[in-house]
Amino acid sequence: MEQSKIKVSILPNQFLKSNGTFDKESAIKLCGKIAGVCYDKEGFSHLENEPEEKTMRRVNLTLNNGHHSVYDHILINFNMQNLPKILAMVLNNEHQYTTSEKSARYTPVIRQNNSIITFEEEKLYNKWIEIFKTKIKTQYGNVFNDSKIQKLAQENARYLVTVFMPTQMIYSTSLRQINYIASWMQNYIKTANMNNNFERNLKTAMEELLIEFDNVNVLEEGLLQNEKYRKLSLFGKNLDQKEEYFGNVYSCTYKGSFAQLAQAHRHRTLDYQMEMLSEKEYFIPPIILDDQMLVDEWLNDIQMVSKVTPQGQLVKINEMGKYEDFILKCKERLCSFAQLEIMLQTKETLLKYKEALEKKQSPLAKDIEKYSHGARCTFKDFDCKSDCKFNEGKKLIRKI
Repeated sequence: MEQSKIKVSILPNQFLKSNGTFDKESAIKLCGKIAGVCYDKEGFSHLENEPEEKTMRRVNLTLNNGHHSVYDHILINFNMQNLPKILAMVLNNEHQYTTSEKSARYTPVIRQNNSIITFEEEKLYNKWIEIFKTKIKTQYGNVFNDSKIQKLAQENARYLVTVFMPTQMIYSTSLRQINYIASWMQNYIKTANMNNNFERNLKTAMEELLIEFDNVNVLEEGLLQNEKYRKLSLFGKNLDQKEEYFGNVYSCTYKGSFAQLAQAHRHRTLDYQMEMLSEKEYFIPPIILDDQMLVDEWLNDIQMVSKVTPQGQLVKINEMGKYEDFILKCKERLCSFAQLEIMLQTKETLLKYKEALEKKQSPLAKDIEKYSHGARCTFKDFDCKSDCKFNEGKKLIRKI
């Protein structure tokens, strides 16, 4: 995990120049032609051959009057390297995207020269891998082989590692969206609290990423104006004041780690916001909850790396969406193969949802009851392709 600068390049596409930068000029001209489709009687084939002056007048009009939707037609595929995990989360909370990210669950943490990972993090990570391996082997050695136990130990030990740990991902979004996100990052940079380690470090990472976007030529002034004063969707305020509600739509607030929130971002039909707690709290892996000495040792160790904002630090999370999309989340997360923390939270929300619907005698109460008897393999409308043969997993009572 070398402490290298963020690096952004563009995968091959029709607008990639030989020097690796984006051919913004050609892309914008194409959008200018597309903008004429809505009123041109002869269609796009006629617009393709129109004078460039006419196209550019349309470009200037759309860029300056906020009619930016035509710039969503241009999809850009970014190869992002050495991106802090929290910055990947910021990007992944904005719904217009596709991402393929290196797995942090099963990737060993190895500290190298000039690494952002501190010596203390690496030491504690390796220490707890051995503790978790012993605990898992003792309780589930008859279920998991050594390879699976190693991966589960790594998954739990990474709670001790900073949320600024570098990752890699292919990130695809439109020309308009990447500029909108850049404008929201500019706003965050201006308002970040420099006395707060988390905000200061995230501000620095955003500044570095914006430089990379500029270097590959994807920033366009007309798309950076942010006339509606929108902000990054991940960061909320006063989440305790948001009313919980369960009906055809729902809203609930709970505590979860950064690691769990990163998992939740895969459900792009749902909306998530986070807010830092006034006092730091940390996730405790359930596999050690039966040993108070280990619990105390875990809390002592994770507090030792508190300044780097470990992935196990809890934040306040607000989750909102439609009933149907929550059920889709259940079909993904109520499973033996899902990360334990998000499985437990999804189960808790499901039971709270069910109770609320039953209390007000909602027509949905009968429907949600079908999903309350265990893992997704118990759902009548889900076809499991890989039987885990893990009884505690199917009952949603596993500890790892």
